[in-house]
Amino acid sequence: MVYVKRDESAKIIAVYDRPQDEATEKLSINSAELVDYLIQSEKKEDSLSALSASDLSLIRVLEDLINTLIDKQVILFTDLPLAAREKLANREKVRDQLNSLENLMSDDPGLL
Repeated sequence: MVYVKRDESAKIIAVYDRPQDEATEKLSINSAELVDYLIQSEKKEDSLSALSASDLSLIRVLEDLINTLIDKQVILFTDLPLAAREKLANREKVRDQLNSLENLMSDDPGLL
């Protein structure tokens, strides 16, 4: 998601990777309107903001791809460089911690 600023005629005039005072409207990075704006825009910052916002979702796609390749034994976890193994392991630990916290905060009435 990106945040866009519009002019009086509702045309996109700026793109941000975080909400701004004048840009609180969320827009999908895949939006045809956004893609058209970025193709026509000469503002390098807008394209960088859009790429930055898409990086977060792409990271998860790559992580899932790596895990799928490992699960299907196309590659071994140990085939990855040490730095990559450490980053993947740390992300998995953080995600597991978040999942366990969500389970603790569950609204499941059966827990009481």
